[in-house]
Amino acid sequence: MAAVDIDRDRALQAVHGTSAAAETDVGALQGRVDAVTVAVPTKKHLEIAKPFLDAGVPVLVEKPMASSVTEANEMLAASAGSGACLAVGHTERFNPALVAVSQLIDKPKFIEVHRLGSFPSRSLDIDVVFDVMIHDLDVIVGVLDSDPVSIEAVGVPILSDRVDIANARLRFESGCIANLTASRISRDRVRKIRFFQSGAYLSVDYATQQAEAWRLKIDDAGKPTIEGGKLEVTTGEPLERELADFILAVRHGRDPGVSGEQGRRALMLAERITEQIARHV
Repeated sequence: MAAVDIDRDRALQAVHGTSAAAETDVGALQGRVDAVTVAVPTKKHLEIAKPFLDAGVPVLVEKPMASSVTEANEMLAASAGSGACLAVGHTERFNPALVAVSQLIDKPKFIEVHRLGSFPSRSLDIDVVFDVMIHDLDVIVGVLDSDPVSIEAVGVPILSDRVDIANARLRFESGCIANLTASRISRDRVRKIRFFQSGAYLSVDYATQQAEAWRLKIDDAGKPTIEGGKLEVTTGEPLERELADFILAVRHGRDPGVSGEQGRRALMLAERITEQIARHV
């Protein structure tokens, strides 16, 4: 077991209090580990992950899984060639509030997302669509199990040379519309997704891990009423659950909660959105 960082002090800090080794060269792990997690700048994902995948070592890579779909395809090919598990770190899939709501989602007609945060000190090598919005893109295409048939999007670079705030409106073959706003220049921190479907409204607050469900009910007299409220949610750390899922996938030879194919699907959609934004910048 080991932690690797090009800054040795950070590597030592990461393993402090454990029996893990501290390394500054990722090559030192070859032949010494049963699985790896890759949490480096996106442009380095393929470079770091591929040698392990080629060697048959399972990999959990941070989102977005790669800088481009082309690079994602290389990772998937390496995984398929060796049979190594490839998982992608879309942590919101493991958020207890979303898990609680997921079983109640039934053919939503409108999905609204607000994911707003303050200006970060990391991930500035990618724009807000790949850094922030991609979480919800993964959730939405997973829920609907389809890709959008049309996309409208706009984005603006404000505090960096990359797009810092973006809005996308996605139309799916089912008729569902998803409206997403993502920002990394907000004073407020908001991470919410809402689903509107026939006879019901579902709401998830990722940050507080709270979920609500409201339904239309017709009483015996034929009078419509609204009933519902907060759902019971057993809170927990999504990242911890994601890591536990990855370990179980490796041990039991099953698919991870978010596979490489699913990570590529979200990445492909993020690329389509940024292409639309580029037409208006």
